[in-house]
Amino acid sequence: MKRGEHKLSDTRGRFLRAEKNGREREDAAWTRGRILLSNKRLILAGSGGKRTFPLSAVEGVEGRYDVNQDVASVSDYLSLRIPDGVVLVAPKEYETFERDFFGAILNQGTFLARHPAVEGGVVQNTEWERSRLKVEAEAVSMATVSGTFVEIRLNDIGDIATGRRTVLDDSRLVVEVEHSDEETSVQTYISGTDRQMSFLETLLRKGEEQSETSLELSETDKQVLTALYSGVSPFDIPSFLGLDADEVEELYVRLIDHEVLNEVRIRHEVTLNARGRSIASDVISDQ
Repeated sequence: MKRGEHKLSDTRGRFLRAEKNGREREDAAWTRGRILLSNKRLILAGSGGKRTFPLSAVEGVEGRYDVNQDVASVSDYLSLRIPDGVVLVAPKEYETFERDFFGAILNQGTFLARHPAVEGGVVQNTEWERSRLKVEAEAVSMATVSGTFVEIRLNDIGDIATGRRTVLDDSRLVVEVEHSDEETSVQTYISGTDRQMSFLETLLRKGEEQSETSLELSETDKQVLTALYSGVSPFDIPSFLGLDADEVEELYVRLIDHEVLNEVRIRHEVTLNARGRSIASDVISDQ
């Protein structure tokens, strides 16, 4: 390792070049070998030799890049955009490597943040502050220079919006992310360089996907969620909707298991989390 460089991950897996000079390689085949990640570079070493990619040269993380059936059969890989194409990396411990990779890109940077920019639907007069981020196993944590600590849990992200905003008199990319702060819905605004925002948005979008549920909602489920979203107390739901109390209790348990509701105490006081708010908002919009 070079001066100022430290190892983050050293594992084995598969990798290939899926695109070169703007052309997809339909005949691309996986190479098995060693995958070494530091805070400065990514090294892929196989039987055909070793390739080194400075992290500063990685332009972004893309979606799936299934150039052929062999690639499509692999469930988890990172698609890394580099100046002359796309490299796919499929480590054995994918989730750990993915966290380490985003951490290598984002943990070393400085950001500007407003928290909470919106709390309970009300815009706050918070100022932009310099902050540092840390990518963790299940969250993106942020600490501001004033001592504020923010945790954005990846499985509790509601909506994400990205656009250019005027930040401290400069036009900058801003990511606006909705999440929960204890029992309150908040929005945190984060700004950085265009490259930083590209990686951060990709990471948060992955969290947003985790928050989306494939749960098949019944009409009763939707009625309960929209009632909670409208401010009805969980204890008043049976009488408000004309439902049996035990039926509502069973529904709460099921939605808690599917991480749509947060349990406050038994017997059952609940609050909507970011996933639940997102579902309820969609239901109301569809009506």
